[in-house]
Amino acid sequence: MAKKKSKTNAIRLVEQQKIVYTEHEYEWSEDHLGADKAAKQLGTDNIYKTLVAVGNKTGLLVAVIPANCELDLKKIAKVSGNKKVEMLHVKELEATTGYIRGGCSPIGMKKLFPTYIADAAKQLDTITISAGRRGLQMELNPDDLAKVVHGEFVDITE
Repeated sequence: MAKKKSKTNAIRLVEQQKIVYTEHEYEWSEDHLGADKAAKQLGTDNIYKTLVAVGNKTGLLVAVIPANCELDLKKIAKVSGNKKVEMLHVKELEATTGYIRGGCSPIGMKKLFPTYIADAAKQLDTITISAGRRGLQMELNPDDLAKVVHGEFVDITE
């Protein structure tokens, strides 16, 4: 009998809030942890990656952007009320969020950080984000994501 994998914090939270979602599993490797790898395997271009940054005034913040885009640090600084924003160093990711690189979900972090979702997501019926573990994604409505993380739809990509 196959061992059932435990639920992640992200999955527990969406289930507690009765949010409809679909799980997607994919093969991953240490060499290819990017969201673009998941997008290819799952055959979708609605994959969004979760990035954690630090603002000089507000501290930690989360950005959820399409896998094929880059975060515009100047834009996110402006919308978050900072003069300067830098990416959180990957070595600090797990201690800060509870998630590791390649499995970082905007849902279920150790604390609820200000979360900014690329405005392109608003046009879609569903987006796919990390479900909190490498090789596991969850597909859900972007408005539901915004609700659970108290997120804001903004222009933050290059």
